[in-house]
Amino acid sequence: MKFFHIADLHIGKRVNAFSMIEDQRHILNQILDAVDSEKPDGLFIAGDVYDKRMPPAEAVALLDDFLTRLSEKNCPVFIISGNHDSAERLGFGNRLLNRAGLHIAGPYNGTVEKHLLSDEHGDIAIFMMPFLKPALVAPYAEEPPLSYDAAVRTALGSLAVDPGMRNILIAHQFVTLGEETPERSDSEMISVGGVDNIDASAFDVFDYVALGHIHRPQKIGRASIRYAGSPLKYSFSEVRHQKSITVVELFEKSNIKLTQIALTPLRDMVEIKGPLAGLIEAGRSLPAQTEDYVRAILTDEEPLYDAVGQLRAVYPNLMALDFENRRTASENSHTAASGNIAEKKPLELFSEFYTLQHETTLPIEYEAWMTRIFDRTSGDDDETH
Repeated sequence: MKFFHIADLHIGKRVNAFSMIEDQRHILNQILDAVDSEKPDGLFIAGDVYDKRMPPAEAVALLDDFLTRLSEKNCPVFIISGNHDSAERLGFGNRLLNRAGLHIAGPYNGTVEKHLLSDEHGDIAIFMMPFLKPALVAPYAEEPPLSYDAAVRTALGSLAVDPGMRNILIAHQFVTLGEETPERSDSEMISVGGVDNIDASAFDVFDYVALGHIHRPQKIGRASIRYAGSPLKYSFSEVRHQKSITVVELFEKSNIKLTQIALTPLRDMVEIKGPLAGLIEAGRSLPAQTEDYVRAILTDEEPLYDAVGQLRAVYPNLMALDFENRRTASENSHTAASGNIAEKKPLELFSEFYTLQHETTLPIEYEAWMTRIFDRTSGDDDETH
């Protein structure tokens, strides 16, 4: 039996003020095309379906279209909520939708939803565990769990898992194995100190664990405890990631084959580095690549006029601009202002900052302009404006 495993759709997400809805529609269409060609027996969506607990209308409409088209392909869908989702909203009408092959795990109510499928090798049990934290499990536990690991073990401990069957768990948690931790990106929210981690040993009874929460595709410990990763890049820390669908094929007990289907974004997320003039020239010579989402790192030493505007004329989807030169290198070991900052006047602080950025003193005419600005904002200027 063959399954697709995806996660962390984050439908409705905005990255650096850019809406990703068009990119998400493009990638969901690719997943639908893969369903047509591969004909899986089911699709797992392991949480963070939406980016916000109250998603915008366009995000709800996009998910509705995606799920409707999946149901028309007779592909059962198994969805759990992640930490970005509202389990109550996502699970609305789930009992009715079950009849259409759309299985959505609602809020945790003391048990984990289970579905049975069968093939020539026997039954497969699919357990759907929404994102859990101690406070969600405590009302149903004899002893309230004090950690995320304890909460998940408590929830799983109440299940009647037959070790002789093939068992699949869909979960959305931060899973580690001893000192081994998954590779994370800037777009994920992880608790400080890793207090939300679950040790992979909690999942020993499951043949495959379909994980969401981490945006890079990867395994934790054994190959069959796997993060599918997000289908799109949502931060520049992911520029080297290859996004994909994880294909899970289950044969007889303990015989699993895992492969990936690569996904191609409508617009890639890339970093470019060099002097402003060089980046502009490169963009003009390769116009097909200028629609990508871009982080530009400028190496110019001299002050630049409207670098963002000049770059956006060539790279319309410029998302971020940073500098890497002698000035920024010096900032790693020096602060813009020296001495007792609290005792310095705004103009003095600004002058020191200007000197650090431009390696020259603040021009007299700039000093006069800034004096007038600081006087006005402090209320010392009686002139009307």
